Amino acid sequence: MKTSDRTRAIFQALLVTFLWSTSWVLIKISLNDIPPLTFAGLRYTLAALILFPGLIKHKAAVKALSRKDWRNLILLGVVFYALAQGGQFLTMKYLDNVTLSLLLNFTTVVVAFLAIVGLREMPTPLQWAGVALFLGGVLLYFLPQGGLVGSTLGYFLAGMVVLANAVGSLLGRGVNREKRIPPMVVTGISMGIGAVLMLGIGIASEPAPQFNLVNILVIIWLGAVNTAFAFYLLNLSLQHLSAMESSIINNTMMIQIAILSWIFLQQRLDWLEIVALLIAAVGIFLANVRKRAITDEPEI
Repeated sequence: MKTSDRTRAIFQALLVTFLWSTSWVLIKISLNDIPPLTFAGLRYTLAALILFPGLIKHKAAVKALSRKDWRNLILLGVVFYALAQGGQFLTMKYLDNVTLSLLLNFTTVVVAFLAIVGLREMPTPLQWAGVALFLGGVLLYFLPQGGLVGSTLGYFLAGMVVLANAVGSLLGRGVNREKRIPPMVVTGISMGIGAVLMLGIGIASEPAPQFNLVNILVIIWLGAVNTAFAFYLLNLSLQHLSAMESSIINNTMMIQIAILSWIFLQQRLDWLEIVALLIAAVGIFLANVRKRAITDEPEI
């Protein structure tokens, strides 16, 4: 592999994490006008429509899907997209971006325990050290504030999102581990199912959105660029980067979200909170040092 190819792949992966990090700011700006589940449904439905030509290209693989494959893809769409991503939009109404992004990294801890039981994958001592360091960073972040600051409902929803994200990650690994189904088919079908479910529930249960030009442009940008294009760019970068390298780059999102929220949303951080986030980030890095990280999709 040429050095230039690897360098290009690193910058592609960094661009993906930056796009995903900006999503948090864009979503927060528009949540007052567009209810969360409707918002998430519109974003992912648009992305699924953009990815639809890829399904046509792989129509032979789609026709070859067994009943079990369809069951797994439907389950993945419900858990990883409808529950995890839709829940994330909903949680952002009740928690600030920095707190939520920090809590979502508990997915790594939950997956570590679920993988022991479900996949018989025992974390290494270095990974356990990373989990302990991450938990130390979390305690350092919250304890000086006198405990959890924010909506009780927000923390409850964040816990549900972490669990859905972890289960979705394991489901995604189970679907992709055999490498029988092309990634485009897995992504297109599962995302489409989750998107339709989110949009349907949102329309049925939430008040009508208040659209304006800014909100429409945000939805188009999130669906086309931060979702469809970003997933394509991620797959492109993985042709030259290992899964571990990609995971390490993805883990920079927590820092990027904190900086972007400070600049655009006036969510200030003191020096102790910054140190706590850095400690947690190092812990996440160590927890992912293995042949394959299975929580590589924090995508929002």
